Order: sequence, then C-alpha cells, then structure tokens
Amino acid sequence: MRRLGAAASVATLSLGLIAGCGTSAPETPGATTAATTAATTGGPFPVTVEHAFGSTEITKAPERVVSVGYTDDQAILAFGIKPVGMVDQYPNPAGKTPDINTQWPWVKDKWGDTRPEVIMNNGDPGPNYEKIAALRPDLIIAVYSEIDQAAYDKLSQIAPTVGRTKTEKEPFSAPWQDNAAHIAKALGKADEGAAMVKGIQDKLDAAKAAHPEFAEQSAVAVSWYKNSVAPFTTTDVRGRMVTGIGFKGVTAIDDIADGSFYTVLSPERMDLVDVDRIFVIADQADQDALKKFKLFANLRAVKDGKVSYLLDSEGPAIGAAMSQGTLLSLPYAIDELVKSAG
Repeated sequence: MRRLGAAASVATLSLGLIAGCGTSAPETPGATTAATTAATTGGPFPVTVEHAFGSTEITKAPERVVSVGYTDDQAILAFGIKPVGMVDQYPNPAGKTPDINTQWPWVKDKWGDTRPEVIMNNGDPGPNYEKIAALRPDLIIAVYSEIDQAAYDKLSQIAPTVGRTKTEKEPFSAPWQDNAAHIAKALGKADEGAAMVKGIQDKLDAAKAAHPEFAEQSAVAVSWYKNSVAPFTTTDVRGRMVTGIGFKGVTAIDDIADGSFYTVLSPERMDLVDVDRIFVIADQADQDALKKFKLFANLRAVKDGKVSYLLDSEGPAIGAAMSQGTLLSLPYAIDELVKSAG
C-alpha cells in the first residue's frame, strides 16, 4: 500500500551503486527556476542547512531541483519552483494522462503544463540514481523521506542534498511546520516559508476556536489495510491534522506502533479506536470493505454516526490532501476535514 494513500511503509531505499550516470538532459519545459525567483527577492545565498545526515552548503539559488521526498515537490512548488524530478506518490489510473500527482486541486495550477521526470515510484526499493544524475540537478531535497546515510551519500555525489530535519527521530515523524521551514531555508525562502506556515497555523487555530466542542472529543484517523483497521499515530501528518483542529489524539496508538507512522490492529486491540470521532481515509472499495468489518461496525462512533469517510485519491481526494500535509494541500485539507466533522 502507498505511503501516502493508506498505511504501509515503503521499503528502505536501495544502496545500489550509481552506474552509468548521464551528464546531459534537456531542460524541463516550462520549469520556473529558483534562480529566477531569487533574482527578484535577493535570496540569502550561500546558505547552510543542518539536517539528519550533517550539513549542506548551497552556494547559490538552485536552478534544477529534484525532489526525493514523497511530498517535497509540493513544498518546492509552493515557492513557485517546479522540480525537474519527483517521486510518483500515487499510481496513475491505467490509461489516464496526465499524471494524477500533477493534477490534485491544490497543485494543478502550479504545475501548469510542466511534467517532471519520475525518479521513483511509491513502493520502489529506492530512487533511480541514474535518472537523477541525468537531470543534472543542482539541489536534491530528501526531507519527507526515509533515506539512510548510505543513500544520502550517493545522492550527495550527484548534487548538494538536504536530508530530513536534524531532530526527526523516525522518518515521517517531524511536524509539517518543521519540514516546510527546512525546505524553505534550502531554497533561500526562509521568511516566505515562515509566513506560509503562520497562515496555515492561523487557519488551524481558527478552526479550533470555531469548534470548541472538538476539544471534548477523542478522535483518530484510520485506513483499511490487510483486512484490518490501521490507525495513524498522533505524530503522523494525518494524526497531527486531527489534533490540529482541536480533537484529542490517542497516544496509546503511538506506543504500539513503536516508531512507525501507523499500526495494524489485532481484534483484541480495537479498543484503541473506540473513540468519539473516526476519520476514515480510503478509496471507495476499501471503505466498503471496512463497513462490512463487524469489529468496526460495532464501535460506538460508527453506531452514533460519528465517522467521516474521506476518499483518498478518488473524487475530491481529501485523504490525499491530508496525507501529503504540505503548504499547498493543508489549506484545502483543513477546510474539508472541518466540514466533514461538523
């Protein structure tokens, strides 16, 4: 299952040697470069970014950025920069073009007609180092990513690479605010990033203030995986959204997840999702299967009609917006999440 669709971890990135790396590639049509943007703002280069694998100096505004993190492309897009390479987060429906990952309501206008190169599909053992090298990047962003030191070292042989935040203990556990600020700094957009983060935090705070009743209710975001209920932890971006609008999270889920961003519940631990409000993130087929699962159907929130069924990649794709949790998707996700809980 997809890292950004439901509830499964992608395998650790391959540490295969870089072989036959290309040195030339056509410019990506329509790409807006960081240099162009920085020229109008006087970007603060050089800049040094500390991260989980050390520190990276970026000497000038990057012109060709590759996103290795699952959602980093959207953070980059938020600053008007179109990555030349990105991870294919959601598999495209057969025969459909263009790629669904460039067509979400919150990114479609940003991408325009630009089509980035896919350097890794969600579920692949690792990024395609040869493809990345052929794109001739001058910056690689691998923040919302599970790369390890060896993979980082290989990427750094291609171009300056920024890994996940220095304080992030487990992949995918850093607050969205930290990831956004981290990427903004690497792009020379620290002030602009701080303003965007504040705007979204203000939106969360406004939702919380408008619904004081949320504070009295426990809530959890779940998906359907391996024929069972799979709740997300409070440190996962989906869990952070639920608590961000005011609900009380279930930290006991974190304990049994043991560092992962989700867990699959055994029948005897369904008590962990016996809460006041449940947000189901799944496409229609999985929603239908979940509704037929007796242990789920017997939960009090289900019986009381306190379940919000949020389509993942289908329809309005509210689940995808929550799962991505970026500067671009969060405003959309917050509005839709609050509406579903009202």
